[in-house]
Amino acid sequence: MTAALDVKGLTTRFDTRGGSVTAVNNVSFSVDKGRILGIVGESGSGKSVTGFSILGLIDEPGKVVGGSVLIEGTDLRALSPDDMRGMRGRKVSMVFQDPMMTLNPVLRVGDQMAMAVRVHRPMSKPKALEEARRALEIVGIPSPAERLKAYPHQLSGGMRQRVAIAIALLHSPAVIIADEPTTALDVSIQGQILAEVRRLADQTGTAIVWITHDLAVVSSLADDICVMYAGRIVERGTAEQVISAPRHPYTQGLLDSVPAQHEPGKPLPQIPGSTPQLSRLPSGCPFRPRCPRATELCATEPPVDDRDGQIVLCHHPLERP
Repeated sequence: MTAALDVKGLTTRFDTRGGSVTAVNNVSFSVDKGRILGIVGESGSGKSVTGFSILGLIDEPGKVVGGSVLIEGTDLRALSPDDMRGMRGRKVSMVFQDPMMTLNPVLRVGDQMAMAVRVHRPMSKPKALEEARRALEIVGIPSPAERLKAYPHQLSGGMRQRVAIAIALLHSPAVIIADEPTTALDVSIQGQILAEVRRLADQTGTAIVWITHDLAVVSSLADDICVMYAGRIVERGTAEQVISAPRHPYTQGLLDSVPAQHEPGKPLPQIPGSTPQLSRLPSGCPFRPRCPRATELCATEPPVDDRDGQIVLCHHPLERP
């Protein structure tokens, strides 16, 4: 069966005055229909750049320099700019972190959604508005016909994010990429949106890539998880494998820093140091200066270790119980 999204060897480079920086380094993963892949890591790990690279939204001085991105077997990197514009929204959509940055503040929600429908499917505005109303209904917005008449600023943050997800669903795309869409929302609204996203994946068969720094979110949402560090995927596996039995020391460090795992009032464990500058990566494993298991061997390129489909890029992986 052809995967909804198949990324192989994706590499994105930024040529700056200080030299070339590889922000996405040989990244590979696939997502089947109806499944949710969580991409997690600290800020600067390359998560969002990976999402933008998939959609061909990298601006100068950045450039995707290697790899392939297949949506239901079609290689997006082989398409012309016009054909690529035709794929965005129709076959692959993106939900951004802040909907106020993507929704036009001077247009009603219905007008914006109708425009998005008619770009790919010529139809009358009333029919497009009906499509928009159904999309709002799918994501659980009450009184959707009334919400179509509202301006973005008249909606709550959670409601705006649901509108953004509804816009992404308008053409029943094969893949939706969500870039930290619930970061600015309170916990209760976040939980509602996560439940809606899980339901949408199950009911529509849309494959979803959920980009986040929050392991607690993906542990309850994702089917599979990729952990990124310094532009690389350092661990990949099912959510149960990665959360229950992490094999990379970085993944273990992220899990150890989740507040729910510890007694209230006590200091949280931290990963020492900070994410390295991509222009000054250490030799070998980029996590080496922060890793409690590092040895001299880690100054060389880490091998790929595959145990039952749980893949880790490490010289000294943790043993699974």
